[in-house]
Amino acid sequence: MCATCGCGEDTGTRVTVPHEHEHEHEHEHEHDHTHEHPHETITLEQKVLAKNDLTAERNREWLASREVLALNVMSSPGSGKTTLLERTITDIGGERRVSVVEGDQETLLDANRIKATGCAVVQVNTGAGCHLDAEMMRDALAALDPVPNSLLFIENVGNLVCPALFDLGENGRVVVISVTEGTDKPLKYPHMFAAANLVIVNKADLLPYVDFDVDLFAKYARSVNPGLEMITLSATTGQGIQRWYEWISTR
Repeated sequence: MCATCGCGEDTGTRVTVPHEHEHEHEHEHEHDHTHEHPHETITLEQKVLAKNDLTAERNREWLASREVLALNVMSSPGSGKTTLLERTITDIGGERRVSVVEGDQETLLDANRIKATGCAVVQVNTGAGCHLDAEMMRDALAALDPVPNSLLFIENVGNLVCPALFDLGENGRVVVISVTEGTDKPLKYPHMFAAANLVIVNKADLLPYVDFDVDLFAKYARSVNPGLEMITLSATTGQGIQRWYEWISTR
């Protein structure tokens, strides 16, 4: 079990390269509880994170030895991460080899969507876990074996809390938020926005129909991370998508 948030079981993680016939079922994981940690739990949490950070550093060294750029894409469920990756792979996959590590509690649904683009992908199912960690990433890299000088996207489990705490060995962190979510998300989940290198405001094509203030959202996000870069786009229509590709090219 994860000592940081209490989620998951050590034996619950599965790493799968998707094939034709898969077992599918879905369930939601609500994570709306308070964290009361006695001293022993805090000590264990520090040890878990220290062990994770050591493995993450080894992952980073492995990726660097192959000149693989790894971007950890995080969000709440339903923000459009997979749609963004599908479009990105389709648009820039001809210029640079791309591969994907998919993280979900259950199913191969998103991995199969990525696989349909022709991109190499591996699925990590975390069972009851609400985030990827460095050991899962290490196992996923061994299964995926990304080619040198390529681009690797890590689609983390949908959750705006715990993924911010776990270094995977990535080179950059991208938070995707959709305009159908609240403008005040950066104030409610400050650790996620403080850990980000880039925030993508997705589903911009829906802005005329929802109560989402982009400028106020940016003000809130930069109140917890003053240097934060932001891009507003629509992965569905392609509006603003070029700025995302330009950001990747600068990494």
